[in-house]
Amino acid sequence: MDEYVKQLSKKAKANSYLFSQLNSEIKNKALLSMADVLWEEKYFILGENKKDVEKAKGMKKSFIDRLSLDEKRIFQMSLSLKEIANLKDPIGEVISGWRRPNGLFINKVRVPIGVILIIYEARPNVTSDCIGLCFKSSNISILRGGSDSINSNLAIFKVLKEAVRKSGINFDPFFLVEKTEHEVVEILLKEKDNIDLVIPRGGEELIKKVTENSLIPVIKHYKGVCHIFVDEFACLNMAINICLNAKVQRPSVCNAVETILVHKNVADEFLPKLKKEFDKYNVRIRGDNKALQILEGIELANESDWFNEYLDLIVSLRVVDSIDEAIAHINLYGSHHTDSIITENINNATKFVNEVDSACCFVNISTRFSDGYEFGLGAEIGISTDKLHARGPMGLEELTTYKYVVYGSGQIRT
Repeated sequence: MDEYVKQLSKKAKANSYLFSQLNSEIKNKALLSMADVLWEEKYFILGENKKDVEKAKGMKKSFIDRLSLDEKRIFQMSLSLKEIANLKDPIGEVISGWRRPNGLFINKVRVPIGVILIIYEARPNVTSDCIGLCFKSSNISILRGGSDSINSNLAIFKVLKEAVRKSGINFDPFFLVEKTEHEVVEILLKEKDNIDLVIPRGGEELIKKVTENSLIPVIKHYKGVCHIFVDEFACLNMAINICLNAKVQRPSVCNAVETILVHKNVADEFLPKLKKEFDKYNVRIRGDNKALQILEGIELANESDWFNEYLDLIVSLRVVDSIDEAIAHINLYGSHHTDSIITENINNATKFVNEVDSACCFVNISTRFSDGYEFGLGAEIGISTDKLHARGPMGLEELTTYKYVVYGSGQIRT
């Protein structure tokens, strides 16, 4: 196993230096070819995905949802690759430039990070999204998906690899770890000489394990304890639509809302209407004592509920006395992922986005918009809840670093 990992990571590192051969035109042509082949081979991919889904019978509904592919999701994967191809190539961009009094001309230039290891769980679409973003930003990607999705990941990897080969690229720009043993991850995380960055995507347990064991810098895609605060100045019809969308449209993903905070001045009117809509989708509500006084038939929330990422049709509900109490709750219990305020008061909106310490702060929109594709990034490598060096949905620019290129005319330092 050690030798397998060593050879794979060494080859990835060597290939990372070959990306300078590929200009934007070549990369975009290959990305469009990859997009086309994904759709052309959809039935092959769906057949392999069916094997994974069959094997996962008995697992949680939210897990099955993340694992499953259909024609709509494959079309979206294909469309994401096309959008990535149409984005501006960040590599070689001069971030800033200046001339020194001694005549030196200094450029700060955007360059690839190098080799990026992505460790993820049962989300086959991550395979094509990460390959596309890393390829466009001239990074070699090593993908290690979960054993639950191995057939799906292999199918996507094989068709994309063939598309790259037919585009005339004579080296492997991405790799898939085909071995599913857990020890592979531990060995990969020690390959600090060949791998430049690790991005884990998955549950809290996976993130902690990677962070604790890695000798390589890690950008964490931590859990999504997302909030919506319904302010006293909210349009309540809008708030109901947004809360409903954020919880039920796809509850198994990290940008679904998990806790709804409601100002006391609108709670009596708003909460019964919200519960009526949630009841249509069998959403379980866990509320604080104030919410229980307004709504019948809901569960009492405990302290752990405020920290919980349910990824299911369950929501926590709390009535707050002020916007300050809402902000304090979010900063204490949230995961600094995505939080939204529903309000018609511009001062409260400004206060919220200034004081909530999260990667994405929204005003009058669903938390489900916290997404690289919705942000116009083509796709996302993940949603970072770190602050260095990337935060929020990670697109092409977040997969780059920089170097200084300095031009002179014979200057020597005295």
